[in-house]
Amino acid sequence: MHPVNDPPDPADTPSHRRDAAGEGFTLPPGEPASSDNTTGTGATPRPVPPYDQDGMPLPQRVSERDLSGTRVSPAAFVPPPNATQRSGGASRRSWTSGCSGCAVRMLIIGLFVLLALVIAVASFGLYQYYSLASTLPSADDLSSRAPQFETTRILDREGNLLYEILDPNAGRRTYVPLERVSPYVIAATLATEDKLYFEHPGYDLWAILRAVWQNLQGGEVVSGASTITQQVTRTLLFTPEERNRITALRKIREVLLAAEITRSYSKEAILELYLNQNNYGNLAYGIEAAAETYFDTTADKLTLSQASFLAGLVQAPAVYDVYTNREVTLNRQRQVLGLMAEVSAEAGCIYVGESAASVCVSPEEAGAAAAELENYAFHAPDVFMRYPHWVNYVRTLLESMYDPQTIYQSGFTVHTTLDPVLQDEAERLVRDQVVSLAELNVTDGALVAIRPATGEILAMVGSADYYDEEHAGQVNMAIRPRQPGSSIKPMTYTAAFEKGWTPSTLIWDVPSEFPPSGNPNDPRDPYKPENYDERFHGPVTVRTALANSYNVPAVKTLDFVGIYDDTSTPQAEGLVAFAQRLGITTLTSNEYGLALTLGGGEVTPLEFTAAYSAYANDGQRMPTYAITRIDVYTGKTVYEYSPPAGEPVIRPEYAYLINSILSDNTARTPAFGANSILNLPFPAAVKTGTTNDFRDNWTVGWTPDLAVGVWIGNADYTPMGKISGITGAAPIWNAFMQFAVPRLTNNQPAVFTRPSGIVDKAVCTLSGAEPSEWCPNQRLEQYAQDQPPLTADKDLWQRVWVDSFTLQLASDACRSYAIERVVLAVTDEWAQKWLKENVQGKTFLEEKLGIKEEDLFFIPTEACTADSPHPVVEFTSPSEGALITSAPLTLMGKAWTSADFKDWVLEYGVGDDPDHWPDLKVGSSMLENPGKLIDWDLAGVPNGPITLRLTVRNTNSGKASTELHVVIQLPPPTPTPTPTPTITPTLTPEPTSTPTPTPTETPTPTETPT
Repeated sequence: MHPVNDPPDPADTPSHRRDAAGEGFTLPPGEPASSDNTTGTGATPRPVPPYDQDGMPLPQRVSERDLSGTRVSPAAFVPPPNATQRSGGASRRSWTSGCSGCAVRMLIIGLFVLLALVIAVASFGLYQYYSLASTLPSADDLSSRAPQFETTRILDREGNLLYEILDPNAGRRTYVPLERVSPYVIAATLATEDKLYFEHPGYDLWAILRAVWQNLQGGEVVSGASTITQQVTRTLLFTPEERNRITALRKIREVLLAAEITRSYSKEAILELYLNQNNYGNLAYGIEAAAETYFDTTADKLTLSQASFLAGLVQAPAVYDVYTNREVTLNRQRQVLGLMAEVSAEAGCIYVGESAASVCVSPEEAGAAAAELENYAFHAPDVFMRYPHWVNYVRTLLESMYDPQTIYQSGFTVHTTLDPVLQDEAERLVRDQVVSLAELNVTDGALVAIRPATGEILAMVGSADYYDEEHAGQVNMAIRPRQPGSSIKPMTYTAAFEKGWTPSTLIWDVPSEFPPSGNPNDPRDPYKPENYDERFHGPVTVRTALANSYNVPAVKTLDFVGIYDDTSTPQAEGLVAFAQRLGITTLTSNEYGLALTLGGGEVTPLEFTAAYSAYANDGQRMPTYAITRIDVYTGKTVYEYSPPAGEPVIRPEYAYLINSILSDNTARTPAFGANSILNLPFPAAVKTGTTNDFRDNWTVGWTPDLAVGVWIGNADYTPMGKISGITGAAPIWNAFMQFAVPRLTNNQPAVFTRPSGIVDKAVCTLSGAEPSEWCPNQRLEQYAQDQPPLTADKDLWQRVWVDSFTLQLASDACRSYAIERVVLAVTDEWAQKWLKENVQGKTFLEEKLGIKEEDLFFIPTEACTADSPHPVVEFTSPSEGALITSAPLTLMGKAWTSADFKDWVLEYGVGDDPDHWPDLKVGSSMLENPGKLIDWDLAGVPNGPITLRLTVRNTNSGKASTELHVVIQLPPPTPTPTPTPTITPTLTPEPTSTPTPTPTETPTPTETPT
């Protein structure tokens, strides 16, 4: 570069030039500027800026073309000497260019978005956590929140106190430190309730996830996954309302509080609080009180057997009550021991804290511990309660509604449905009747009374004497399954109504055999039911059979109905499904047989009586209930029962028909007598039942106002003496009904309401069908309008056309041998056998049905077809109407069958319509082609018309006949002269005395078959 002016001395200038590399510089005042710093060629002089008096340049106006105030000379765009340009003039691409650059940019953006999302979620979670945490109760001073017990009171419907669940501080509750608790108790509690207690932070995440999965699969809450710490949290820090609320929010709150408690307290402190607050049943609160109550010892001395027993009670103290439910409670102990052995095997031993050695339980030790209590005599605590069976039943209901601890900490006042007046009378009647039957080994009884319209349980007697330990008086037989005997029969007949039967359907009460299971392929010996009176009654209608409780008809009815549901049909069928529809839950076996209708299953008096309440309530089932309202000690109502709408489980018409039958004193008179104890001053349906081994005896009866079920027997299943429903349970039922119904109705008992769909029809008394011309007498019967009786053409006596050979109903396929005859419409094979072979049946046939034994013919069940066996029977010679003038007479014909051939018979009779048919010949071989039947010498046959009959008989007693009419005209016999003069000369003048056949020819022995 060539300067235009000599530069001033650098020391005198404000700036100096850059080096020769071409860096820019600042010109001193007065120095001309060049337009190019790298070359002087063609340079345009730049004006010299003015300077002030101090030699400093004055401010200048910036050119309007350079709005930024800075100009970049073209030299900035000239590539350096060593730079090379790519072909096409394109510049080098950077790492951010192209497809790979786009992917990298997208990745970076995605990471930023993800990070932002994580931050947002975390922020929202923290916000929600702190929002939720701000609403949590404080976990400070947890021990001060230990239950301050309020007495729970159970009242009857009139407000009378039945029982107080006492304040345990005034009763059996002693707080003990963990050091004074047996390690076996800790081990059993951990194995049962929370085996990872010392490992998790107060909650078990995996258990919660597992419980969520199980609940989703089950469609309901089947697992809660609560740790011991969560249980303490729920019990001590939650209100009763929240404690029993099953929601995800409550669970989250519970988990957060459990974690907070775990951070604030040691595991030992939490466990100590837990063991001292538990309810172990029978007013034993805390482990020390439980040890004293059940084993008369202290908590530190409890053995493995005792500890496992107590640990199992916590889950449901009213259920696991060894005094009323011994076997179930001991089974619970065995479960706990099994869990202890299982946890010991998994972890080596069960860690119980630093203050005690770990507990190890082997399967052998578990078995030995279970055996220790098998025969242990638990002494019941001396606690008074009025109506103890009822109180314990209500306690069980409470525990199904609330957490067990809540019941004893909330000061509940429980209002129940029990009527104390009815209860007192029921207890007296049961007790007195059991005492009166003591010689027949009757030691126990139960009674349940229910108001059908609402489902209220008005009385419940669980035993004859609650305090009778010798006869298991503390077992509540009102809720214990027992066999109902014949008292279940009304359900069987109602199920038959649903399949088309009516009150006049005919059933044959005769000796009969059945496959035990009802399955025709059952290989076992046949089931042969017998009636209670050890007699059979022939044809009976449903009304008669049910009213008199005949067993054989009931079994045949169940055979018609079926035992189990047919899964191939959309509706539930069978007796078991029908009983379940009525609320019976105990018929759960898959091995019932036809004896189920005679009481082969088991039901509880409570459920059984409730099921029959639906009949009293026009077919509407109302759930039973015992608790009407629950108030807490503050007076606030936390529960109030609201009766639901009745569930229609039986057609009103069917319920009415059963009520009509079971309240029909005339209908049941043959079995029970006209003035039996079942006959009340007001209409009442009633059914008795007795098992065939006399272990159970029942009477269940109802009116629209009250349903009452009574059971007597022995709790240990030992048989009673021979006792019937009439002499056993019925007297209790009769007396209680006459006491209770007038009291409940103000002496105005209701009658069964007749539905509009019921009609009356006249039917034949014997057959139950509309009367035919042969019916001896009639009566009125009731029917559902859409299910009338059988019509007259379906009566027991019927006139039908029958094919005489196949003995099937005649049809177009067998017109040739059709005959019209009156038949007996009996299709029951056992009834047919009874009428044909049994002396009683033959007598009944003539006296009641007016049919002689030889005229008995049962209506065929099928019509003959082209494939049925058919006969060929005809005379081929001589022809019809032929004149026979010589003897012997050769008879030709065909006689054969397509199947079941037995023989053929040739007969004759004098005249065109004989009434006497002597046999001529019986043939055992078929004549498929025309063949000789006989050469008949016509000896003794008078001249004149003769009818010949050829019959083919089969092996099933069927026959087909054809007739041939001929005229015999033989010349008179020629006299023999030689013997006449030598024997008696006096006879010669009278040769004309024998032109006609002698009278001895008619009775000649040749006319009777040999």
